[in-house]
Amino acid sequence: MESKEIASTRVAAVVDDDLAVKGSDRSDVDSTNIQSSPVSVTPKQTWRSYFWDTFDKSPEERRFLFKLDAIILTFASLGYFIKNLDQVNVNSAFVSGMKEDLGLYGNQLNYMIMSWTVGYVIGEVPSNMLLTKVRPSIWIPTCEVVWSVLTILLAKCTNAQQIYVLRFFIGLAESAFYPGMQYVIGNRKDELAKRSCIFHASGAIGSMFSGYLMAAVYRLNDVNGFRGWQWLFIINTVISLPIAIAGYFFFPDVPEITRSWWLTEDQIKLARKRMELEGRANRGSYTKAKFKKIFTSWHIYSLVFLYIFFNNGLGYGGQPAFAIWLKQEGYSITAINSYPTIASGIAVIFTYIYAWTSDSVFKGARWPPMMFSGVVNIITNASLAAWNVPNGWKWFCFVVGTIGGGISGLTFAWAHEICSDDNEERALVVGAMNEMAYVIQAWLPLIIWQQVEGPHYRKGYITMVFFGASLIATALTIRFLHHRERASKAREASIE
Repeated sequence: MESKEIASTRVAAVVDDDLAVKGSDRSDVDSTNIQSSPVSVTPKQTWRSYFWDTFDKSPEERRFLFKLDAIILTFASLGYFIKNLDQVNVNSAFVSGMKEDLGLYGNQLNYMIMSWTVGYVIGEVPSNMLLTKVRPSIWIPTCEVVWSVLTILLAKCTNAQQIYVLRFFIGLAESAFYPGMQYVIGNRKDELAKRSCIFHASGAIGSMFSGYLMAAVYRLNDVNGFRGWQWLFIINTVISLPIAIAGYFFFPDVPEITRSWWLTEDQIKLARKRMELEGRANRGSYTKAKFKKIFTSWHIYSLVFLYIFFNNGLGYGGQPAFAIWLKQEGYSITAINSYPTIASGIAVIFTYIYAWTSDSVFKGARWPPMMFSGVVNIITNASLAAWNVPNGWKWFCFVVGTIGGGISGLTFAWAHEICSDDNEERALVVGAMNEMAYVIQAWLPLIIWQQVEGPHYRKGYITMVFFGASLIATALTIRFLHHRERASKAREASIE
């Protein structure tokens, strides 16, 4: 068995030979003859990479990555923006008149959230496995169109049961997007965290926008017979449907099957060489032996637990805890919807900090930001569990308590690196991480985040303290196992 370094060196030689022969026939915009490979085996990093990694790349690779970032990051970010806008809009609508208009009571908000989660859980792994067989440029935009259309129907609901049904199917349609995009985004190691976190940060921006949107559309209350919260779902679809349709025309698929009109033939070849140098396996088949290999490895279990502790360790189980506390304190509807966006804004900033420091300062290490996130979760949730603290400190805990959400992109970046040798394992693990996290999220909030206990969800805050500690322990365990695995591969390569 060859080590990645040896294999990469041989691939690099093939790249050099290939480009030396075909350099005079390039159809790129400048028609420049290439004397050496535009893709380095080990991408060099200077101080310029601390700002953006393409500054240290060849001109050919920079042009390619500019196109790729402009299209795929824009589409991914807009898609995740509308996905989170849809998720958070239910909470925004609930605290802005829907509860009173529909006569909602008890834990019905919990059940609305659970209905979405059940649909989301059912669809995730099958959807990601399907992405290894069909074109993502067809499957992902189709699912987006479906959830966009279903969202507008929420405006016509007259009781909780109708909302439960619609939320289930919306969750089923949305299940394709986040794990699917994480599977498609998989760049090279020095590029992965920044792009994955930029993608994830768009979700927090969507959460912010929901609050501002609700504050704005509340002024449309009773316009054309629709209440303010109903206008929220109508405008949601008006925003999301054009974005979903655009995906059919711009989404690039994965390098080995892409047929994107905005990439040249040479750039498609360049994309494939980049994945070869990274050791990223192409699409293969699911076989009995492959399933055995996947499920007897530590990869799937440790990474799934990591994401369970992350995903269920913040966000208050989908409850608008901050908004409910503000409402209890007597703040206006505008304030209730606007102030929680401060927390989302700070979460976006920290998402970018995690990404840039992981790719540069920490030299590709993913675990240090996870340590920081876990510690913040422990401190803020322990304080909220006590509850009898100054209001100023509660403000701090609510505003800062969700900054851990920014490590989501790092967890998937780590999964891409650990599972890079097997495309099907990578797709299955990424899907399983998100799915199992939501399996827990489907029932756990009904126990520890009961609507009737808000905003002092003592059981929920205490549980989050333990989840923060478990996140730290799991990240350190994965670091140890990954280092040991790489050392073992290096020894095997040296023997051969």
